[in-house]
Amino acid sequence: MPPVRAPAHTHVRALLLALALAILPFTAHAQEAPRKYGVEVVHTYPHDPQAFTEGLFYLDGFLYESTGLEQHSTIRKVDLTTGTVLQSRELDPRYFGEGIVNWKDRLVQLTYRTEVGFVYGLGDFKARREFHYRGEGWALTQDGHRLIMSDGTPELRFLDPETLAETGRITVTDSGYPIRNLNELEFVKGEILANIWQTNLIARINPTTGAVTGWIDLTPLEALSGRTQNIDNVLNGIAYDAKDDRLFVTGKRWPKLFEIKLVPVK
Repeated sequence: MPPVRAPAHTHVRALLLALALAILPFTAHAQEAPRKYGVEVVHTYPHDPQAFTEGLFYLDGFLYESTGLEQHSTIRKVDLTTGTVLQSRELDPRYFGEGIVNWKDRLVQLTYRTEVGFVYGLGDFKARREFHYRGEGWALTQDGHRLIMSDGTPELRFLDPETLAETGRITVTDSGYPIRNLNELEFVKGEILANIWQTNLIARINPTTGAVTGWIDLTPLEALSGRTQNIDNVLNGIAYDAKDDRLFVTGKRWPKLFEIKLVPVK
């Protein structure tokens, strides 16, 4: 997502969300209270400290990443071990690059407020087509059958991966409370993982009902990240290696990317 422009509002939203999470076990109704998780760092990898990360996924041994900000937006293929950018393409300076996802031999990308997305060849990053959608574009993932898109609201959109037309939506809630600012997405073992923008939280989401089934608190990674104290440099970026069952996270302009293991909080 874009740079943070209202720090006071950020703190208020974060406080309200923290308070909501604190009382959820006592206010849950039909929906079971989400489980809470901490994290254990399994391995640390280098990450480009200039990369304003908007989208991230892992495929066949490499990371694919999109970076944002007008005049600085790119799509990249990155060596996981070294953090070296192996291949890249710059967007037209007027576009603010957002989420990306792979589909077959293609890479699909959103932009922030221009209501246009791009399709590239996954191997060569050559432009293939454009597509359009209403509203903002934040993040993309896929479940093997459809693309899943966030737009900053509590709703997630489903897109036909061939036509890129919208086919449906779900509203993400925790005990009936809508969860806004759903950002970078990853589909992991039948669930949608979503960064909550401007927080250190990742929501685990049921893709059928939209119910939040768990909260992952990555607060300890802030101190380990090596990031500068710019308020824009927030957690953002989730990637999953299904073959070896590895989960990776990073943030905007973070010098490090972490492989993590979830640890249930009792």
